[in-house]
Amino acid sequence: MADIKIKDLYTLDETIAKEFLERFEYPWEALPHIKEFIIELGNTLNPDEYEKRGDDVWVAKSAKVFDSAYIGGPCIIGKDAEVRQCAFIRGSAIVGEGAVVGNSTELKNVILFNKVQVPHYNYVGDSILGYKAHMGAGSITSNVKSDKQLVVVHNEGQNIETGLKKFGAMLGDNVEVGCNSVLNPGTVICKESNVYPTSCVRGVIPASSIHKNNGEIIKKI
Repeated sequence: MADIKIKDLYTLDETIAKEFLERFEYPWEALPHIKEFIIELGNTLNPDEYEKRGDDVWVAKSAKVFDSAYIGGPCIIGKDAEVRQCAFIRGSAIVGEGAVVGNSTELKNVILFNKVQVPHYNYVGDSILGYKAHMGAGSITSNVKSDKQLVVVHNEGQNIETGLKKFGAMLGDNVEVGCNSVLNPGTVICKESNVYPTSCVRGVIPASSIHKNNGEIIKKI
């Protein structure tokens, strides 16, 4: 059975949300509380390093935000992050230091650790992406089941009830997701794993594995 607790998936020193995530055992337990945490944290940020823009939006002075990007609050854009043309940040989002939010990428209720890249036409909702995780062009998180039932995490025969209707994907550190892949509700991809392009992913992908686009999962050599 794959290890899918916060301590197994993430390097917490690589996010401004470290103390917040330490309150929980599983990462999806944090999803309903991201909005309140951002407001709480934002009001403590150093004004010499962060500029407050509008209601509950804090942007690091070293970050690069293109004029055509939309940033809704509450939101924190970290140091040296880049938010590119026509990005749509709907709110309740933490964009880590050095992270890239690309053209036409949409974020909603997410934590992006430092150095995360979602650079081209991505949708990331109700998800947490670990240090240096990367989603290829057109890859998305699907965050609501088609039958609108609560999301269950399937981990090698163990079914974990989350109590959540909206739950996208949890990506561990250094996860690589190939172009045009769909991560179904409740997907957990453990650290150092890769997903082939055009894959349809569900359940838990163990650490240091490769998910092929026929659904086969193999360990990295």
